[in-house]
Amino acid sequence: MMSEKDFVSGDDRLERLLRRPGMAEAVDALDSEADELDRIHAMSLAMVREAGKRTQAEIAHELGISQGAVSQMERREDMLLSTLRSYITATGAENPRIIVTVNGRDVELAI
Repeated sequence: MMSEKDFVSGDDRLERLLRRPGMAEAVDALDSEADELDRIHAMSLAMVREAGKRTQAEIAHELGISQGAVSQMERREDMLLSTLRSYITATGAENPRIIVTVNGRDVELAI
């Protein structure tokens, strides 16, 4: 039977693991890789909103529209660049831009 003195909290165990040589650096590298994979796979407006940790209601308030309108916006297949910029900015994105590659060259669209 486990006594109270044998119990190790998850935070304490994590702290001990991170003190191992190279472990904190390995965790940081994995976090960076995961962030990059998240960036690459953000294929919808809802995913951009979720990355910004915002709800549809918060976006709606920021844009002065209803939550239902935000939901419809997230499902649309096309929209004006100005609408896209407003939405993305409302998610908390900084310096929103669209970059396309044409003949091996990156071209940034002003939005």
